[in-house]
Amino acid sequence: MANYKVAEIFSSINGEGPRQGQLALFIRMQGCNLDCSYCDTRWANGGDTIFHWTSTEEILDLIRDMQIRNITLTGGEPLCQEDIMELLLALAAEPWIRVEIETNGSVDLKSFAEIPNAPSFNMDYKLPGSGMEDKMIPENFAVLSLKDTVKFVVKDHSDLLRSRDLIRTYDLTEKCMVFLSPVYGEIDPEDVVNFMKCNQMNDVTLQLQIHKVIWDSELRGV
Repeated sequence: MANYKVAEIFSSINGEGPRQGQLALFIRMQGCNLDCSYCDTRWANGGDTIFHWTSTEEILDLIRDMQIRNITLTGGEPLCQEDIMELLLALAAEPWIRVEIETNGSVDLKSFAEIPNAPSFNMDYKLPGSGMEDKMIPENFAVLSLKDTVKFVVKDHSDLLRSRDLIRTYDLTEKCMVFLSPVYGEIDPEDVVNFMKCNQMNDVTLQLQIHKVIWDSELRGV
């Protein structure tokens, strides 16, 4: 039975994504292979982050006890966890839950998408403002389906331009859901809306992180 480095587990509402506002159970894995300029979970990413070794069975038992249907695996980067496939296969065998993986765009998704009853992906493709775009795997766009999401976190006008070009080049609104998410405190959401209007960005959704509206933006476990 595999064990995983779990930084925290908590129940809350989805602050973003297609099930925004719905109750969810978050399983945050320790560690990340990127270092984005605007990262709001850097505390969970370092080698010195406190974590608990947690087994597949312990995670399943907790899910069954809490009876929360939406399960979000997040991080850091959860797909960098050793033996993560074991956990994903076990979760896929529980037909009553819906599993979403928040992944950073730098991990090849093909093998994970081939799991029967595969999880949905919320792939955060990193734009220039993150400082990490060179780590992205554009081939992941071809793996995504209508149940999946591409999230573009936009920090400035250059990020908006780059997101527009990627959406058009890869015809993303025909493949999956597409969200634009302003970096909290860095860019005015009104500017994002105006850009969407000027560029006829149909079927793209503006996403505000409602957990940062409800609670303090620095608060953990919400």
